Amino acid sequence: MVDKNRSPKYTYLKDGIYYFSRLVPHDLKDHYSKPRIVQSLRTSSSVYAKRAATVLSAKLDDYWLGLRLNRQDVPASHLLVKAKEAKSSDLPNIEEALEIYFSVIGKGRQKLFFTTARRYVGYLIQCLGIRPIDEYSSKDATILREWLVNKGLSKSSLRRAFSSIKAVINFVILEHGLTCQNPFTKVYLPNNDDAKKRHAITEANRLKIQRHCLKTDDDIRWLVSLIMDSGMRLSEAAGLMNSDIYLDNGIPYITVKPHPHRRLKTASSQRKIPLIGMSLWAVNRLKSHSTGAYCFPRYASKHRCHANSASAALNKWIKTVGGQDDVIHGLRHSFRDRLRAVEAPTDLIDQLGGWSMRTVGQGYGDGYSLDILMKYMKKLEQ
Repeated sequence: MVDKNRSPKYTYLKDGIYYFSRLVPHDLKDHYSKPRIVQSLRTSSSVYAKRAATVLSAKLDDYWLGLRLNRQDVPASHLLVKAKEAKSSDLPNIEEALEIYFSVIGKGRQKLFFTTARRYVGYLIQCLGIRPIDEYSSKDATILREWLVNKGLSKSSLRRAFSSIKAVINFVILEHGLTCQNPFTKVYLPNNDDAKKRHAITEANRLKIQRHCLKTDDDIRWLVSLIMDSGMRLSEAAGLMNSDIYLDNGIPYITVKPHPHRRLKTASSQRKIPLIGMSLWAVNRLKSHSTGAYCFPRYASKHRCHANSASAALNKWIKTVGGQDDVIHGLRHSFRDRLRAVEAPTDLIDQLGGWSMRTVGQGYGDGYSLDILMKYMKKLEQ
């Protein structure tokens, strides 16, 4: 009878984490400082542990075979060109590189930033082991690519994994003025043709969503309405504070700016948006019901904006009202299409939506005034 609780071969479990453990062969003990090789596999999954242990064990067997063959007399050995002695690298290993990256780039970042970076670098470690960053090769990069494909990652996830790994190594190379190359930069990655393209919500569906928002009249519908006629990103709207709302001026507007609980995507994301239609209705409802600092305390708190939770709830509701392919981000696409339809200038649209500037010229000056922005926004109500 097979013991289901038994650890995979050459592994043992400690504090929920699998470790690789294998005795050094007796005839090769003089090559090692310890009689046993022990290394954390950094996983709590027996499936991944078995796979990693198999790879490590195979590499050891190949290495040990080489050591044994080197001890044998080789015919015509006096004719061989002696290989240069392997030079131990003094550069940071991949784990140290990640911590260097976090210490600078990670300042002010939310938990998700650290979680995803650790996950992707963890994939590299599971597949290739912990090495100094200059001891990975382009061949290793292709091995990692195939390992991730076999692991079941989609093409988009594969690209995100390599993007994260490249960012960590590139940062350390530049930060420390190193001369080594990043072997993960030139590896071939398949086109991201499996990614689902987000589309604009049709005008008919948008109007249906609008009617349901007015009828239900609660904080979730206020959030949807706020995005509908402002083009805000979900995280921008969910993280909005009452202090960001200005209703006492001639032109009602909101200011999108970074907060400790919610960063902005790009520098262009910081902006002012005049309030019209459903967005103005939503803000008035928020002002009459909100008692705290946050407009949507369901999704925002002192330390974090829970945009993913908001997305799941809003998308589920929108699909029941609009179409099965409709999602909250589709309202942002619709907002841009509606501005195009009233012949708003492209750079004005970019300013309202907080989209990145496409030309150097767009960065000159202070942009469009609230008066001009409101002029085009008002056309959306006609």
